[in-house]
Amino acid sequence: MKVQEVIEILERLAPKTLAMSWDNVGLLAGRRDREVTGVYVGLDATETVIQGAIDSGCNMLLTHHPLLFSPVKKVNDEDFVGNRILTMIERGISYYAMHTSYDSAPGCMADRAAELLGIRDGMPLEPVNEDGEPPCGIGKVGQLMEPVTLEQLCARVKEQFRLPAVQVFPAVEKGISRIAVSPGSGKSMISLAIGAGAQVLITGDIGHHEGIDASACGLTVIDAGHYGLEHIFIPHMAGFLREQLGTGVPVIEAEFHIPFRFL
Repeated sequence: MKVQEVIEILERLAPKTLAMSWDNVGLLAGRRDREVTGVYVGLDATETVIQGAIDSGCNMLLTHHPLLFSPVKKVNDEDFVGNRILTMIERGISYYAMHTSYDSAPGCMADRAAELLGIRDGMPLEPVNEDGEPPCGIGKVGQLMEPVTLEQLCARVKEQFRLPAVQVFPAVEKGISRIAVSPGSGKSMISLAIGAGAQVLITGDIGHHEGIDASACGLTVIDAGHYGLEHIFIPHMAGFLREQLGTGVPVIEAEFHIPFRFL
C-alpha cells in the first residue's frame, strides 16, 4: 500500500474541508508514491516520536498537531523544526497531520471526548457544518445522565483521560448536569460554552485571566491540559488504521507521555 492510499483512508474519516481556515493539515513532508512499511501514530512530531517511527521501521508518521504551522523560509539543521523535517526526509518518512479536521469530524476528537465524559445528546460547541448530517465541529456540549458534583466530575476527567491532576477555576460546585468539552486550547471556547448554557467547560491551556473571568461569569473551568485531553487521538487513530489496513501494514502507537511533571 502506498502513502497516497493511506491518505485517502484518513481523509474519508476526517476530510480536509472540515479543517479551520487557519490550520495546516495534510501531507506536510515526504512522497505520496512511497510504499508504506508501517504507520507510526503520535500527538506531536517530536524528536522522540520521530525516532520511535525510525526504530519501529515505519516510514509514515501520522500526528494530530502539525509540525509545520507557520510559514518557513528555510529547512536546515539550525533550528528544531528544520532538523526534524530533515530527519524525516533523510529517513524516507512521509509525514501527515490531521488537526482541526480530526477535531471536527464525526466520531473523532469531539465525539470521543464527549463519550468518555458521559455527555448525551451532544451538539458541536463551534459548528463547522451546521447544515450537515450529523452536525459536526469543534468541541461538544450536552447533558450528563445524572447530576454530579465538581469533585465527582474532576475524578471522572482524571480517570477517563489517565491524568494525575487537573486545574480548576470553580463557579458551580454541585448539581452539574450540562457540560462542554473542547480538547486542546480552549480559551476561545469560554464564551461559546456560556452561550450554550454549560455549567462547566473541560478544556486546556486556560490562563489566569481567562479562568477567573469565566468563574466570574458563572462557568466552572476544568483545565485538564492540552496533551491531557488530546492524547486520545493516538489509540483511536491507531485502532482505526489497523482495521482499515489489515495485517499487511504495521501500525505503532507512540507511548502515553505527559510532557511535563507536577513537583
